[in-house]
Amino acid sequence: MIKKRMLHRLSSQNLAVSELGFGTAPLGNLYKAISDEAAHAALEDAWNAGIRYYDTAPLYGLGLSETRLNRFLRTKPREDYVLSTKVGRLMMPSDAKNRTGHGKWFDVPLRQERYDYSYDGVMRSVEFSYERLGINKIDILYVHDLCIFTHGSKEASDARIAEFFDTGGYDAMVKLRDEGVVSAIGGGINEWEVCETLAKRGDFDVFLLAGRYTLLEQSALDSFLPLCEARGIKIVTGGPYNSGILASGPVKGAFYNYDPAPQEILDRVAAIEAVCASHGVSLKAAALQFPLLHPTHLTVIPGAQTAQELGDNVAVYEADIPPSLWSDLKTEGLMRQDAPIG
Repeated sequence: MIKKRMLHRLSSQNLAVSELGFGTAPLGNLYKAISDEAAHAALEDAWNAGIRYYDTAPLYGLGLSETRLNRFLRTKPREDYVLSTKVGRLMMPSDAKNRTGHGKWFDVPLRQERYDYSYDGVMRSVEFSYERLGINKIDILYVHDLCIFTHGSKEASDARIAEFFDTGGYDAMVKLRDEGVVSAIGGGINEWEVCETLAKRGDFDVFLLAGRYTLLEQSALDSFLPLCEARGIKIVTGGPYNSGILASGPVKGAFYNYDPAPQEILDRVAAIEAVCASHGVSLKAAALQFPLLHPTHLTVIPGAQTAQELGDNVAVYEADIPPSLWSDLKTEGLMRQDAPIG
């Protein structure tokens, strides 16, 4: 049975978020196209398994992920699930040559992303998302990708953060929360350092941190996660498998952070996998469950394109993991000593 955790930092919030969520980037035809029927089947299986948190974004399939959620969510009681989407990009009509994401998004609408972190940009993005999703309430709104990974350099990231605060994007998100249009606000970011900058400058409820607090990476314990714990800010973990290697293991061609894994990462994963095997636990199960051991964490949201992938995620979420596995990883120097393990 999939457990739920509460997001209630503010009196206006009362969101029950399932510990296992559904990241819907793969439903936007990420890396390969799937049919509407296959996407819908994966969502239905997620619902039947007890998953009640769904995360999307305008970027995912250039709107396709949100429109596929529309068909699914229309059949579900609105009070029974939590939905998040993101702002920071507007999807503008485009010709085929100039549409965003060739080689990444397949068979998607002809749209070109335009970054816009301003007040008007945030408001327009929310309006468009409501239309694509076809629902009457977005629960959590994240500002998307204010990071070096997306914008190419710290200088460019800092400029986008300044744009967000100085041209009213942050004010728009606060206004939407204050008026009850959304229940909570945060950031969907690839780097904890950027999340920390946002947390110090604004009043945020939750951050969706992609791939930065995992079995392989725990540097967020240096300062960001203690800040969140002190401030009552919650964390959603995206990318718990570090884009593949913590699911596949250290096989040839395994991906780490969207690139082929270097040898040092392959070796480290092999050592982690050996400890897991000694306890009769799969690497994938340990990777999925590890972030939930930290008190700030609400949920993990691995993606899935098919019912089989969804079933695999549910199975490893439900796997029994003895506390001694985490202790042994620390003893072997494969996990930080200050990482919470129970």
